[in-house]
Amino acid sequence: MKEDFMLSCPLPKSDAERVQLAHGGGGRLMQNLIESVFVRQFENPHLIQRHDSAVFEAPPGRLALTTDSYVVKPLFFPGGDIGSLAVNGTINDLAMAGARPLHLSAAFILEEGFLLSDLHQVVESMHRAAQAARVTIVTGDTKVVDKGKGDGLFINTTGVGVLEHGLTIAPSSVQVGDAILVSGDLGRHGIAVMAAREGLDFETTIQSDCAPLAEPISALLNAGIEIHCLRDLTRGGLASALNEIASASLAKIYVEECQIPVEEEVQAACEILGFDPLYVANEGRFVAFVPERLKEKTLSLLREFPICRNASSIGYVADLKGSVVLLKNRIGTERIMDMLSGEQLPRIC
Repeated sequence: MKEDFMLSCPLPKSDAERVQLAHGGGGRLMQNLIESVFVRQFENPHLIQRHDSAVFEAPPGRLALTTDSYVVKPLFFPGGDIGSLAVNGTINDLAMAGARPLHLSAAFILEEGFLLSDLHQVVESMHRAAQAARVTIVTGDTKVVDKGKGDGLFINTTGVGVLEHGLTIAPSSVQVGDAILVSGDLGRHGIAVMAAREGLDFETTIQSDCAPLAEPISALLNAGIEIHCLRDLTRGGLASALNEIASASLAKIYVEECQIPVEEEVQAACEILGFDPLYVANEGRFVAFVPERLKEKTLSLLREFPICRNASSIGYVADLKGSVVLLKNRIGTERIMDMLSGEQLPRIC
């Protein structure tokens, strides 16, 4: 007697609200996802070619290339989401080299079961961020992993930009006497993400500072500011960025805590949670090293932009024989401001 058997259809079970494994399988569902979600939002002359590579003319000048991956949790937080974070973060990396951002690629790793409505929201946010920064997303990729093998959504972005000046903006250009400037108040992104993840309520909602930085940097370059070094203050915050620069340039850096802008609500939240705002992540702030003679002009130019309205001078480079960052605290004593030894605030970018 033959065993009973059941015939099953190879087509996936329809679920119009969530990501399915078949969305990454190269078939009709994947093509529908690409067309209805990604091409619909990112459509431009490069992307509509539907080719494996984006082909474009490179303008005169040196090119800058950067790549980054984004794994923030939660995906949505006050002031932004993983989509705006991915676009702005990559644009900012290009801006820190003094490059004008041109194009981005975007790769999405989706977990089976992820809500398509959330994906639409993230992609729309990326579209708005790219439009605001005047860049195009010209190519990308989509993969789907089994349920439980991801964390909802990961995004990788790669950016290309052009350097239209002759400066070498890097730690190797740092000079003795350089003024050290920060573009705005610190700590809001990390605290906003932490509050959203842990369900913390403060008297006021702390908004992430997630924003593109290419425009203020471009304004400095166009005004002839001799920028020696730039660094965006992401993971590890101001303290880590300054230590990285000090190590690479062999610089002895002095900063004054009372000159570093931190909003009262962020300072209060840090005190409650046991964090130091100098180590908390930002996503719309940078530190700049410029000649002392250009300090006031640089600050004046930066403060013309809303995201840099709190730009401040916080210190200077004492010499190039030290590889150390010294902090003068609010009571006048000095201490070494070292690198973060552990993980203070995970999953913030």
